[in-house]
Amino acid sequence: MHTLAPLDQLDPARFDTAAILKRLATASRRLAELKGIAAAIPNQGILINTLGLQEAKDSSEIENIVTTHDELFKDDVLPEAFANPAAKEVLRYRQALRVGFEQVRESGLITSNHILQIQFELERNNAGFRKLPGTALKDAAGRTVYTPPQDPGEIVALMRALERFVNEADLFTVDPLIKMALIHHQFESIHPFYDGNGRTGRILNVLYLVKERLLDIPVLYLSSHIVQTKADYYRLLQAVRDHDAWEEWVLYLLEAVEQTASQTIGTINAIKSALFDYKHRIRESYKFYSQDLINNLFMHPYTKIEFVQQDLQVSRLTATKYLDALVEGGFVQKQKFGRSNYYVNIALAAILRGSK
Repeated sequence: MHTLAPLDQLDPARFDTAAILKRLATASRRLAELKGIAAAIPNQGILINTLGLQEAKDSSEIENIVTTHDELFKDDVLPEAFANPAAKEVLRYRQALRVGFEQVRESGLITSNHILQIQFELERNNAGFRKLPGTALKDAAGRTVYTPPQDPGEIVALMRALERFVNEADLFTVDPLIKMALIHHQFESIHPFYDGNGRTGRILNVLYLVKERLLDIPVLYLSSHIVQTKADYYRLLQAVRDHDAWEEWVLYLLEAVEQTASQTIGTINAIKSALFDYKHRIRESYKFYSQDLINNLFMHPYTKIEFVQQDLQVSRLTATKYLDALVEGGFVQKQKFGRSNYYVNIALAAILRGSK
């Protein structure tokens, strides 16, 4: 069994290698570019909602909770009509992300209590930190590769030490992106919960970047990169435990930041141009144009009459008339499910499915 040491026992100087500093410079530049581009979207809620849904899908896929975009968007718009447990779990992830973001925004901190709250939103149980031994991480062949701390007192002590490491900048002076990689590894190694450790840990990544003001809103999600490089992710996590290979782990996460930031810039630019295209064409052709209508169409890849009623403060009849006119104009597609209708934002759904 590995004994887990607090992170501040590492030597910060070991991360000053030429390879790490070079990759750090590129990742930081990309991240700064992403922050600027995200700030240029008039309604930040659109990105939090749509990209949060995308991240929830990818992060859950790592844990073999697999759902399609269509199932996810439908469950978001007609939750009462769907009994898709995977989609419901994914939507809980987005809710956990929102709760974490609010906490960081209000307090400027990431505490153990915040982490417990995030995990509660994911799992909907109050089990808290592990109190029973027996958790072990196995490889694909079923062999135990790592046994996390088993003693409840040790788990609490390690989480307290991690909380200090996250929030006290003077404790370990390295660039926040390097620190994020260390925090992620430590959290996954403590494995403090019975369930939801991977997803909670991936939410912590982006919340830490918001806390450090490298991002204003949570839009950099590393899960898509981890899905694509799953074998490397697990191999490098383990190499730190077996061979103290921290440098390789940091390089892997810096590359994940750089590549994900580039992809996210592309997605945001695509959303932005679709939003402005809809805005101009709807404003030219329809008297009922309003910014609230555009926000509604881009906040929900699939919308419904009730959403338009609420957001625009109009009657059901009026909301139906607006949406049916937009169907004729080719902006949205009307779909029927049971006795309910929902309306697909054609451009936005295509971007989120990856077919720009």
